[in-house]
Amino acid sequence: MPKETIFISSVQKEFAVERRVLSEYILEDELLKLFFEPYLFEKSAAAGHTPGTIYLHEVKRSAIYLGLLGNEYGYEDDEGVSPTEREFDQAQLEGIPCWVFISGNQDSDRHIKEQSFIRKVGELVSRKRFDGIEDLKKEVYKSCILYLKQTGKIDSEEFDSALHKYATLEDVSDEALSEFVRMAKSKRNFPLKENDPKEKVLTHLNLYRQGKLTNSALLAYARKPQSFFPSATIKCAHFHGLSVEKPIPDYKEFGGTVFQMADDALDFVLSKISLSTGDRSKSNLVETSYEIPRAVIAEGIINAIAHRDYFSKGSVQIAVFKDRVEIENPGSLPMELDIAQLKEPHSSYPKNPLLANCMFLTGAIERYGTGIPEMFLLSTESGLKSPDFKDDKTFSVTLWRPSAGTGQDTGQVTGQVTGQVTGQVQFFNDLTEPERVILVLEGEMMREELMSILELRHRDNFMEKYLNPSIAKGWVERTIPDKPTSSKQKYRLSQSGIEHKKNFNNEK
Repeated sequence: MPKETIFISSVQKEFAVERRVLSEYILEDELLKLFFEPYLFEKSAAAGHTPGTIYLHEVKRSAIYLGLLGNEYGYEDDEGVSPTEREFDQAQLEGIPCWVFISGNQDSDRHIKEQSFIRKVGELVSRKRFDGIEDLKKEVYKSCILYLKQTGKIDSEEFDSALHKYATLEDVSDEALSEFVRMAKSKRNFPLKENDPKEKVLTHLNLYRQGKLTNSALLAYARKPQSFFPSATIKCAHFHGLSVEKPIPDYKEFGGTVFQMADDALDFVLSKISLSTGDRSKSNLVETSYEIPRAVIAEGIINAIAHRDYFSKGSVQIAVFKDRVEIENPGSLPMELDIAQLKEPHSSYPKNPLLANCMFLTGAIERYGTGIPEMFLLSTESGLKSPDFKDDKTFSVTLWRPSAGTGQDTGQVTGQVTGQVTGQVQFFNDLTEPERVILVLEGEMMREELMSILELRHRDNFMEKYLNPSIAKGWVERTIPDKPTSSKQKYRLSQSGIEHKKNFNNEK
């Protein structure tokens, strides 16, 4: 079986040790040596050809470009371009997969041309940082194994489709599965019924085989998914400033099914960012929108859940800062994609295809790679900086708040808002959840109406954080106080709520 050539590219003097160690590692590892052959320029004979001719020829015949970038830019030719950059450009021209590994974290120590080269690489392909040779070997090994899996050279059952040894159908929540079927039928014409047996529904979804549940079945529908996968959580934190500082104003860790976690995390972020209201020129209801469109935040969170590495002991982490929202997950971009491609419609290569299919059927994600381009479009339409994506040991997206582009506090931003609200627009920053309820409550309204206006999806979270506290404070009252759970129950502002609403309208 012919071996795949890995072209190792770098400033030779700066990475002399790393180049030699990597070459030996690939040649000596029991698995890698069966499939790969490293190429080092220093081990080839010039044989009457210029070095430039040789290394570009070798790039063309290689299967993989492996670049090591550090502090030095290296020798420059007559046009001021280094061999490493020439090799990278040739690999891009040939459509060869490029694995780029960057040494260290202090970009300020690098040659100015190396800094520019690294920025160029970051716009075109995924890149990883490494600290030391052992870390580099580990990252290269992971890239090699992923490449072998994706090219079909080795078979390995992924976490997504692996059968769990101990879980049974009793661990699956009837309510969670029925709710899924109801949503999937509404969004994608799912063919099964809410009262169909668990086994039938899960088998149809390829989540139940040989009398066993797959891991993704438990993530999506188990009563207690974290009892099987403790790190399958989302950690959310809120910071008033621009960096991580103690004390942390608010911190939550959410569990439950992937659908519950997504709703909880999204509601957490929405409660920490500014809310705008317009007049009632279009309807009797006040129109509202968030400073970052809900769809942009939701897409970032759903992607983190659907594409994370569940073998990792890390969790999805979300941090809300004064100027941005950061969403990070233990995973990486698939080899078929690079950062630059994310901005345009692209093929979808889910890390967990069975789990992603469940989320697709509920309408949470799109199958064909249109979600991220929509994030860019909606951000632009809202006057926001475009999201920033990074693939560096973990995969992350930064969503920018208006203050990042204006230099103002988000509570003072004025201008166009998503939804094209006409007339007078007011922005409200630092409102508590109960205050958001009385902000949008007009006349008598049902719970579903309030949740719809605030773009919230998780009923329990809304009752616990928004509605019940507003009632406890005496700002909101029930229209049928003797029957709190009545299906005809509505809510209205009390006299105290009316006064408080007037006060913060005037203050904010």
